[in-house]
Amino acid sequence: MTSFAAIARPAAVPPSERRLISSGSEFERVAGFSRAVVQDGWVFVSGTTGFDYAVGSIAEDVEQQTHQAFHNIAAALAEAGASLADVVRVRVHLTDASDFPVVGPVLNAYFADSRPANTTVISGLIDPRMKIEVEVTARLP
Repeated sequence: MTSFAAIARPAAVPPSERRLISSGSEFERVAGFSRAVVQDGWVFVSGTTGFDYAVGSIAEDVEQQTHQAFHNIAAALAEAGASLADVVRVRVHLTDASDFPVVGPVLNAYFADSRPANTTVISGLIDPRMKIEVEVTARLP
């Protein structure tokens, strides 16, 4: 039986050109995705929450969750050879619009100089403790 991944991958993209980065999270294992994918000079970082993998928990506070999400993203970018300064696109998912006045200044602290394109939406997340999820695309320097 042919796997879905084998069917979905175009033959023109040799697997050697694609590098997968994992944080080792349970979510990646269960859902079959990578924390980041590096291909053709780009780094695509999956939606990343404020879950602290070092201690196995998530803060209740949206500001702390935002900082932790960026810590997790920065680690994936570093492994790819990039940094937050290389981010060209960010997507922010908040579970509550009233959290934006807290989250907005945190985003500005990380992106004041690079000013990537941004979309912020209100959506539900997989775990009710999660208040924010951030996805970024970066260009390798």
